[in-house]
Amino acid sequence: MKIGIFVGSMQADSNSAKVGRVIREQLEEQGHSSFVLDLGKTPLPLWGSAEAESERSAQLMQIEDELRACSGFVVISPEYHGMVPAALKNALLFFDSEVLGHKPAYLIGVSAGYGGAYPIAELRLSSSKNNRLCYIPEHCIVRHAGQVLSDDAGTDDPAVTHTRQRLRYGLFLLLEYAQALTLVRHSGVVDHERFANGM
Repeated sequence: MKIGIFVGSMQADSNSAKVGRVIREQLEEQGHSSFVLDLGKTPLPLWGSAEAESERSAQLMQIEDELRACSGFVVISPEYHGMVPAALKNALLFFDSEVLGHKPAYLIGVSAGYGGAYPIAELRLSSSKNNRLCYIPEHCIVRHAGQVLSDDAGTDDPAVTHTRQRLRYGLFLLLEYAQALTLVRHSGVVDHERFANGM
C-alpha cells in the first residue's frame, strides 16, 4: 500500500520533516511505500494565481499523480501562531476529490513546546469540505519535538517511547481505514459529477 505524507512546515529542515521521516521508516518496516510532499523543500505556487496555472502542467501534475496513487495520507502540521501554516492549507486547495476524496488521513500536530492542538482542530474543521479527505478519529501531537525526535534521544526516555508508540498506533489504524475506504471508492456510490462540492 502507498501512503502520502504531507509535511506542512515551510522550513527546509523542520521538526515536521523529522516526524515525516519517522512515519516513512515505520511504513517501510511494515512493507508499505510512501510519497512525501515536504512543503519546506517543494513549495507550491499560490492556489488560484497565474503562476499556479502556468506551472500546473509540470510540477503539480507530477505531484497529483503521486497522490492519486496513494490509498491514504498522513498530514503533519506544525503550529504557527496557533494556526495551520499557509503552505499546508494552500496545498490542500490544489488537490481535489478525484485525488484525495474518500481516502483516510491521519493528523499529526507538531510543537516545540506544549502546543500543537490548534492545527488539528483547524484542519478537521475546514480543510476537507470539497476534497472529501476523511480524517480518522485518531490523531497524535508531537510535543517538545526538538527533544523527542533528536538523534540522541534515548529509548529509555518515557516521552520518546510513548510518542513513537502513539505515532505507530495511529499509523496502524490509518492502514486499516485505507483498506476499508477502498470499498467505498469502488462501490459506485461516489458521485463527484453531480455533487462536486460539499455543503
